[in-house]
Amino acid sequence: MKVIRFVVGVIALNALWSCSQKDVISISGQINNPGNIRVVAFYEGDRKLDSVFLGDHHKFKFERQATQPRLLSVELGKNRYPIILIPGEKIQFVTDLQNPEQYDIVGSELSSKLKEFAPTKRRKELIQDSLQASFVKATAGKSEIEIENLRSEYLTSFKQELNYYTKKVVEFANENQNLAGFYAVSTLDPEIAEQEIIAYAEQIHDQFTENRYVNQFKEEAAKLKILAVGQPAPEFEAYTPDNRIVKLSDYRGKLTLIDFWASWCVPCRKENPNIVRLYDQYRDKGFAVLGVSFDNNPGSWMRAIEEDKLTWTNISDLKAWNSDLVLMYRIMAIPASVLVDANGNIAAKNLRGKELGDFLSKALN
Repeated sequence: MKVIRFVVGVIALNALWSCSQKDVISISGQINNPGNIRVVAFYEGDRKLDSVFLGDHHKFKFERQATQPRLLSVELGKNRYPIILIPGEKIQFVTDLQNPEQYDIVGSELSSKLKEFAPTKRRKELIQDSLQASFVKATAGKSEIEIENLRSEYLTSFKQELNYYTKKVVEFANENQNLAGFYAVSTLDPEIAEQEIIAYAEQIHDQFTENRYVNQFKEEAAKLKILAVGQPAPEFEAYTPDNRIVKLSDYRGKLTLIDFWASWCVPCRKENPNIVRLYDQYRDKGFAVLGVSFDNNPGSWMRAIEEDKLTWTNISDLKAWNSDLVLMYRIMAIPASVLVDANGNIAAKNLRGKELGDFLSKALN
């Protein structure tokens, strides 16, 4: 009887162990030439999930209870590696920090897909860094007007590259309708790939519903859609310097630039002459400007209007960053702008300098 009980006990323990392994995500690996790095950190989005110390021979092991796949990032110093951990899979990760872009991952088909995608993402980042360095070098000794013209040229080049990147991401996501495809889409820039992000979020509406990172992405996409090109611009009202209430809906029938600015904002003040020039050029063709200030000092606000010759209607609630418009229009920084068409729908966002001029020329000529 004791033998039978022992055998039954072993079988039961094995069964429990088998079940528990199916509810565990795990990854082990080795970091060659780690330098002064002693910790391997794991992130889910921007949230740090956990960390482990490197052990003998610079090896590590990470395990965590989970009942669903998790999209994480392995952080080693300044280097991050995307991985997808599926309960029950045993994954091996190896890299050499003397050549951190090269790494091996075994035991996870989806993580291998992310590795295939890595060169595409790295190409975009390298071009971004290269354009930034080239721009800084090119602006040396240039006037403010020349710098703004250069900025427009470099932004055009960067947007072209981001458009190429967006196309490659969409292709990858279509080929990988899983968390690997989701990861690729999550790297897109909302200002460039707004429609693609919204479309993808709607496509996976009923998928990955227990994944926190994916749910966060869906929530952000839903907020993005509210202010997407083609959507109605949210209504608002505020006071002019002479205490007259003005509403956005008062501008129906015109192509209207909502210009979010402030007297203390140096880039805003530098952009004002461009808006003044375009307003004078196109106001008889159906173009209007509604200046919305994030000032809290009425004197500074009114002086700036006079100094910059802003002859269009200007309004403010004088609450600065406590204004309801910060959340309503998701303003992260100023200058910011929204172009609203004659029907009250959003036509474009955050156009400055030559880009704004080109848009108005095409829309109004």
